[in-house]
Amino acid sequence: MTLDADAQKVLDLIVELKRPPFETVPVEEAREAYRNSREALQPPPRPISETRDVEAPGPGGPIPMRLYRNSIAAGPLPVLVYFHGGGWVIGDLESHDGICREMAHRSRFMVIAVDYRLAPEHKFPAAVDDAFAAVKWISRNAGQLGIDASRLSIGGDSAGGTLAVVVAMMAKEIGAPVIKSQVLVYPVTDLTMSKPSHQRLAKQAPIPQATLKWFYECYLANEQQRTDWKASPLLAEPERFKGLPPTLILTAGYDPLGDEGLALGEAMQAAGTKVENARFEGQIHGFLTMGRLIGQTDAAHDAIATFLKKKGR
Repeated sequence: MTLDADAQKVLDLIVELKRPPFETVPVEEAREAYRNSREALQPPPRPISETRDVEAPGPGGPIPMRLYRNSIAAGPLPVLVYFHGGGWVIGDLESHDGICREMAHRSRFMVIAVDYRLAPEHKFPAAVDDAFAAVKWISRNAGQLGIDASRLSIGGDSAGGTLAVVVAMMAKEIGAPVIKSQVLVYPVTDLTMSKPSHQRLAKQAPIPQATLKWFYECYLANEQQRTDWKASPLLAEPERFKGLPPTLILTAGYDPLGDEGLALGEAMQAAGTKVENARFEGQIHGFLTMGRLIGQTDAAHDAIATFLKKKGR
């Protein structure tokens, strides 16, 4: 396994810019730094036919969302509800605007990005509650949004991938809404950090172990919550993996979260869920949002679009 040359360019740039680790600065400064990294790491936003900001009512107040459409097809579109990454602490609609545009362009799905509440101001399970409330509202209001509720998929990267799979489990438990497929991009699945990749890649930028610990400490109200399945879905009872929708799990070889993403796929498959794996051995965590410098983001976006067209339509 060799680190991709483009990924090395990103790591070199982080050193060159002397960006302080997220855990060493105030939360608002970490959020601003992450937001500003778009200019260096993401390509110019792809023009698409429509973007529109909407809101869903949530347990803590209105949940901001952004709708992306790039299809001239008549009638309701299939939809991907997407949750951004950022350790439940950083990230927002702006930080992931570029990849949502790209997914809408390549898949011809409607993409709806959800701006759930962040920690430490809003501890677990606030993000989970917002994510589930948003998906339920989107399904119930499909007509006004121009989407087909029977073709509703969910997805997310990193912490957003965690939210997606937890929402799928919660929806299955009550029988609604019906999720047709899910896309999990290098998801967080086990906050105990017990998988070998955490030890093997403990100092691997951009999310070394110190940064992950900071994210999790911000997110959780107490240590006992680390093993709650809504925070660590890999630790859920085996029955919860049964009956989940077809799933694409994208993982990276130089990602401390890599092994837990693979383990989630294995647990799903053992329960009878259909899982496709897209493994990028030479890549680092977060590479999907680094398309200005990392060429393999193109293949990753293609894998997502192909899966959605096959399983989400």
